[in-house]
Amino acid sequence: MFIVENYTTAVICCFVTMLCWGSWANTQKLTQQKWRFELFYWDYVIGIFLFSLVGAFTMGSMGNNGRSFLTDLQQADFGNILSAAVGGLVFNLANILLTAAIAGAGMAVAFPIGIGLALIIGVVLNYALAQKGDPMLIALGVIAVTAAILLNAFAYRKHAGKNSPDKSVGKWITISIVAGILMSTFYPFIAAGMDLQNFSSPDIGKMTPYTAFFVFATGILLSNFIFNTILMRKPLEGTPLNYAAYFSGKLKYHGVGLLGGCIWGLGNLFNLIAAGKAGPAVSYGLGQGATLVAAFWGVIIWKEFKGSSPGVNLYITLMFMLFIIGIALIIIAGNN
Repeated sequence: MFIVENYTTAVICCFVTMLCWGSWANTQKLTQQKWRFELFYWDYVIGIFLFSLVGAFTMGSMGNNGRSFLTDLQQADFGNILSAAVGGLVFNLANILLTAAIAGAGMAVAFPIGIGLALIIGVVLNYALAQKGDPMLIALGVIAVTAAILLNAFAYRKHAGKNSPDKSVGKWITISIVAGILMSTFYPFIAAGMDLQNFSSPDIGKMTPYTAFFVFATGILLSNFIFNTILMRKPLEGTPLNYAAYFSGKLKYHGVGLLGGCIWGLGNLFNLIAAGKAGPAVSYGLGQGATLVAAFWGVIIWKEFKGSSPGVNLYITLMFMLFIIGIALIIIAGNN
């Protein structure tokens, strides 16, 4: 299987993760005017699962390094398989709420608040799991990201407050926060199922990143029959939906959702294979730098803060600066 051999390559992989995790939601934005997010989300989840299979049978099975996918899956302990699957369940609950917040408040709000919060908590949790990196620099990076999240929340409340009721603004901020807290907890579950110290010859019972991703994706897919069914019947906004609405959708809508899932899946795969060299705290933290990418798409491309006051624009500018500083500190921390 393909294995990352040095820290520089690991950082490059994390940047791919950052771009993918920060860009997949563009596929939702492309269809959300005509295709409810609950329906989009089914294809998105299927896309993640299919991509995990592609990764497992290609990068996860080629060459002589490590165990091939099927061999690795057969020898994995049930406890490690269960841990990765639970990680998928937790991620799915978090991500479906994040997707709802994107539909309701936009990428430039849901990502910085939700995923920014996930970055802060997740970096701390993952550093406790495997203490790689300079703790002082990681702490300073987390502080910078925290300030960026607060600025984004202030900007959204000030911008949306004049056009939306306070209850609506508060609802999407709250949903983003809940999504972020949940999102911060999924990574340790999947990391616990892998041997982070040795991908070439992992301990018996542990999984390679490719196998762990497949099990994780399976957990996402299975849990979606619970979480998304509930949201379809009791939506956060709009009228209830049934499965007939999904199967009557246009092929291009389904294709866009599958593409979104594959984009996220590519980012997740690169993040996992980088964790061995970068450490889970740095790998996860850089991946969640997707907040910066998503905020860029939301502000510059989708113009979600169009017509804002000079004060709001200042908040947004400072938010970008602090995110860049925070991510840079996390990168430097990992190489110390």
